Amino acid sequence: MQLTRFTDLGLRAMMLLAAGEADEQRVTTRSIAVGANASENHVAKAVSRLVELGMVSARRGRVGGLTLTEAGRDASVGWLVRRLEGDREVIECGGENPCPLVAACRLRRALADAKEAFYRELDRYTVSDLARAPALAVLPLMSPSVTPLNERNPR
Repeated sequence: MQLTRFTDLGLRAMMLLAAGEADEQRVTTRSIAVGANASENHVAKAVSRLVELGMVSARRGRVGGLTLTEAGRDASVGWLVRRLEGDREVIECGGENPCPLVAACRLRRALADAKEAFYRELDRYTVSDLARAPALAVLPLMSPSVTPLNERNPR
């Protein structure tokens, strides 16, 4: 099973946000794009979905930025991947040219079971688990748009 680029960017964003929190850094969509080696536009779409899911809080302005919510820190990776990927089939049996074996096929059920096993395994990990040391040390976040939290101007 291969995850979509959208899901990949969503997971990377969550990991970079967790790393930014650990280093007390302000994280922006731009800094995530730099850290994930991705387009800022694509990252913005993934971050928007993470905000909709309640995983990320976004604040605009000069001292704004992105932060993980409590739910985001504690979310299982499996739950997150399910929400970002949607409930797609591993293979497409219908469509314009449906498979002639669909009525008696056991492959579809086997693949659905395998997909659920994949998600169950991911359910064993949280976003916080993914950003713990030693991974924390290699998550690239430093860019001109990242400011340590203790240097923010208080309101």
